[in-house]
Amino acid sequence: MRKYEVMYIIRPDIEQKAVQAAVDKFQGIISNGGEITKHEVQGKRRLAYEIKKFRDGVYVLVNFNAEPAVVTELERLMKISDEVIRYLITNDVA
Repeated sequence: MRKYEVMYIIRPDIEQKAVQAAVDKFQGIISNGGEITKHEVQGKRRLAYEIKKFRDGVYVLVNFNAEPAVVTELERLMKISDEVIRYLITNDVA
């Protein structure tokens, strides 16, 4: 298994229950084939520039260990998810 880090930004105009549902959905995908080492919902923050006409977003940071197939599935689902406005998955070298 390899170490990864994903940071994703959820739309600010959805209610808290929908934010939690999206976070739980992505946690479930990671937990299905890997293990989460750190999970942090950083809350609503101002974006550096406008993305899809949003000026704010709910930031979520997750460190996890998984196989590359899990990362591929996670990326596929984040791409088609309406809640996520931006994401970045990187290899964690630390």
